[in-house]
Amino acid sequence: MTNRPFGRHSRHVTVGPDRLLALGDAVFSIAMTLLALDITVPDGLPENDVADAVADAVPTMGAYLLSFAVIGTLWLVQHGLFRLIATLDRWLLLLYFALLALVAALPFPTRLISEYGETTTATACYAAAIAGAVTLVCGMYVRLLMNPDSAAPHTSRALLKVEIRHGVLLVLVFATSVPVAFYSPTLAKYWWLLAMGTRLLYRRPAASQD
Repeated sequence: MTNRPFGRHSRHVTVGPDRLLALGDAVFSIAMTLLALDITVPDGLPENDVADAVADAVPTMGAYLLSFAVIGTLWLVQHGLFRLIATLDRWLLLLYFALLALVAALPFPTRLISEYGETTTATACYAAAIAGAVTLVCGMYVRLLMNPDSAAPHTSRALLKVEIRHGVLLVLVFATSVPVAFYSPTLAKYWWLLAMGTRLLYRRPAASQD
């Protein structure tokens, strides 16, 4: 019976960070494109009804812009994250695939909130989806902190800790908006504005700081 180094083979994967990031770019771009497909007006409208149809599409446009900004921000975050990754292990791969699965599914909660934005279910589902995506990104930062062998040489622990703290704050904003949605879906949406202030609480450390 051969003595196989099970631990080593279970931790590392053959795909490189660049190839995985290329796949991620494709998923993000497709998800962004799918968001726009829900912005429609009925065919064959008389001229007098066109303005009303456009007005009816405003909530869909708002949901599109919101989700486009969310996905765009996640895309920028993933590129910043991958600059800190030297090699992929099994956990980083699993977390990233879970993130891509969630990003690819974001057009669904976007459609929910555009059509049923005043309901608790739609608002809670959208907030949960964003909280889940940020949790997965945060989990990748935690993995790099726990497994320095996967991190690029220039990566400081202080930087990873700052990104983790910021991620936790964002998760808290969107996760706590779910129970708020049961009280008032409108208030829950205003609650999301707290996310804009989370970055102000922490400054990125210098590249040489440990």
